[in-house]
Amino acid sequence: MDKNLPVGVIDSGVGGLSVLKVLQKMLPHEDFLYIGDTARTPYGQRTEAEIRAFVREMTDYLNNAGIKLLVIACNTITVLGTESIKNGYAFDVVGMSKGAELALGTTKNKKIGVMATPFTVASGAHKAAVNVLDADAEVFAQGCPAFVPLVESGVFEGEPVAKAIAEYAAPLKAAGVDVVLLSCTHFPFIRPAIEAEFGEGVTVLDPAEATALQSRLYLERAGLLKLRGTGHADVCFTAELERAKAIAEHMLDMDRCSFRQISLK
Repeated sequence: MDKNLPVGVIDSGVGGLSVLKVLQKMLPHEDFLYIGDTARTPYGQRTEAEIRAFVREMTDYLNNAGIKLLVIACNTITVLGTESIKNGYAFDVVGMSKGAELALGTTKNKKIGVMATPFTVASGAHKAAVNVLDADAEVFAQGCPAFVPLVESGVFEGEPVAKAIAEYAAPLKAAGVDVVLLSCTHFPFIRPAIEAEFGEGVTVLDPAEATALQSRLYLERAGLLKLRGTGHADVCFTAELERAKAIAEHMLDMDRCSFRQISLK
């Protein structure tokens, strides 16, 4: 494997840009090839068969382009399992961290909230990950179907966002959680509004840093980590390039990125 190849990153849309931002910070010399499937977002309410087909198209594209590692910047896709996503490709796959250790290291009352897409919530993956480490911890998972469309539309604040957050936060507040995991990469775009809704007694966590650290450790151990040069991100979307690019301006260093629209067919 050539260490000069880029790191591939995939997401259902623009949400994974929040992970790309952390990856660029933690891996400053690396190049990235990002695909956001804006033509078919959101994935959170699609069937598993649909999601698997979409992911195969993205991974085939990256395999043909040439990458040295694939980072799944999407919790919904990660739920499919990294081994099944790898599917015989030469590159390895790092999925989104579930944030279990992070949450357990932060909570004081062992009541942990999870905000995610309905698909991720239905999988039970985050509850299972927490309870493997601490069987006594309680996990309260809340599906938030309105968040992804809002973020994909570039709406990060205002009445629609506040109304949706209040609705989804209510059950978690009632459960008495003191930690909330943002288990969808779109959700950090509206993190300030989520934090304001929960107040100072609740810590809101983004697992993206753990994902980036896992990626760095893999590259180091595999002898693939670049130690020189200024990294660049080739950011690709499958539809609505200008809208996606405008959203990216809220998250990325635009001087280190280029943008284009691609077809996966």
